[in-house]
Amino acid sequence: MEEVKEEVKSVNFIEEIINDDLAQGKTDTIITRFPPEPNGYLHIGHAKSLCINFGMKEKYHGKCNLRYDDTNPSKEDIEYVNSIKEDIKWLGFEWDQELYASDYFDQMYQYAVDLIKKGLAYVCDYSAEEIKNTRGDLQHPGQESPWRNRSVEENLKLFEEMKDGKYADGEKVLRAKIDMASPNMNMRDPVIYRILRATHERTGDKWCIYPMYDFAHPIEDAIEGITHSICTLEFEDHRPLYDWVKINCGYTTGYPRQIEFARLGMKRTIMSKRYLKKLVETGKVDGWSDPRMPTLSGMRERGYPPKAIRNFCEAIGVSKANSEVDVAMLEHFVRDNLNLEANRVMVVKDPIKLTIANMAEDEVYEIEDNPNAEVKTTHKVTISKNIYIERDDFAVVPPPKYKRLVPGGTVRLKGSYILEYVSHSVDENGNVTEVVCNYIPETIQGQANAGMKVKGVIQWVNAKDCVDLVLHDFDYLLLDGEGDFDTRLTPDSHKVFANAKGEACLKDIKPYDRFQFMRIGYYSAVKTYGQNGKYEFNQITGLKDSYGK
Repeated sequence: MEEVKEEVKSVNFIEEIINDDLAQGKTDTIITRFPPEPNGYLHIGHAKSLCINFGMKEKYHGKCNLRYDDTNPSKEDIEYVNSIKEDIKWLGFEWDQELYASDYFDQMYQYAVDLIKKGLAYVCDYSAEEIKNTRGDLQHPGQESPWRNRSVEENLKLFEEMKDGKYADGEKVLRAKIDMASPNMNMRDPVIYRILRATHERTGDKWCIYPMYDFAHPIEDAIEGITHSICTLEFEDHRPLYDWVKINCGYTTGYPRQIEFARLGMKRTIMSKRYLKKLVETGKVDGWSDPRMPTLSGMRERGYPPKAIRNFCEAIGVSKANSEVDVAMLEHFVRDNLNLEANRVMVVKDPIKLTIANMAEDEVYEIEDNPNAEVKTTHKVTISKNIYIERDDFAVVPPPKYKRLVPGGTVRLKGSYILEYVSHSVDENGNVTEVVCNYIPETIQGQANAGMKVKGVIQWVNAKDCVDLVLHDFDYLLLDGEGDFDTRLTPDSHKVFANAKGEACLKDIKPYDRFQFMRIGYYSAVKTYGQNGKYEFNQITGLKDSYGK
């Protein structure tokens, strides 16, 4: 009898490391962390890290902490703290503990004192520029600081005076004493504490010295019992320093273990938090949650389903090599989700009046909400003598291959009758103001076409009960190509259609409800939808999928 082999699901290299650690009994509980600095809003790049760290928690039934790296109070704000929590919850993740680097400031200070006592740290009087200029390069070793061999007693005294506020910002720093000739530049006596007079959101003015990230992070991981400290590839060269701090502060069990993965790069998408902040501060966008922004809050305002973002992150996978993903791939997953979830309604962005001359009484139809839904539902639409159609759906002089309404032609109204052209009116500038048609009674949707060949089907809304809408359409913030962001900003990336008309059912929906506007695209009701009698939608994405599966 032929042996049936059990199918083994493929795993990424991080999971292979974790599986090996579990198999060898190095740990029985996987604990990860997501450690954002609260100096801006999370963007799509952070979503990949979120999905990895919280994904490990879910897959291995472990834990994942949310820990704020609040070691630089001059750039941090409670607004960012709150936005990060909101974004994580919106994506569907739950953290086990909410922690802060500042929870450990007393312990970090004591560890720094212990390093001084061991002869592994010293107070240096060099400025930041002097440290940079004496660090050397990959071909030349660095120059030792003239203060590198201060006595333990002098270093302890100076470091305490730094803490007590005796010196000005930048006047002195505490450096680790490692190796100025190391081939790894990060090991050439890195700064581990600096003087920074800034009121901290949580500790107030207790401290005027703050630990550097490379010193603080391994200590935080170790205190919390993190097993796998998963970070992006630029920290690979920092791993020897991570391990040096961990070991010399007394954590010698092998954990936490740092693992690096390639960060997410996307075409026509800004992944620099510094530059995103610049866009906000210069008014190029309407805040961090502007629907054009690649921030998670911007994507929420735009109407992106969180499930689509998680599916996208899962599809791009985890690798060790940096690469760039086409933004169309993200839009594909958004569109894929909305195709199944979003109900269909009729909207016209640029309406012109159409009069059905031979219609005497209103009629009510049932329109299917979503042909792809598992449970089929419908909603009612009313048609009367006066309706609105899209301006582009009537052409006095049609372009080649035009299949909609023209003088002497016919067109089918979605879910209703075939119309036959009668006449049209124009204003003094030659713009069409009204089209007059007759409907053909025996051509109601679902019945025969009365022997007529009609290629065009157009959406419409009833003039009696339609809703006045404002539609916001968006383009990418960046033009395609390379170069400085300032030279690549897309002009007119936000367009407003202030005279749109929608079906009556759109008056009764909630903020963030998503729809497919037939033949137009996918749209989401804004967070203030319906307030002060204003009904506005943000464009999520178009109907056309340019991403090849």
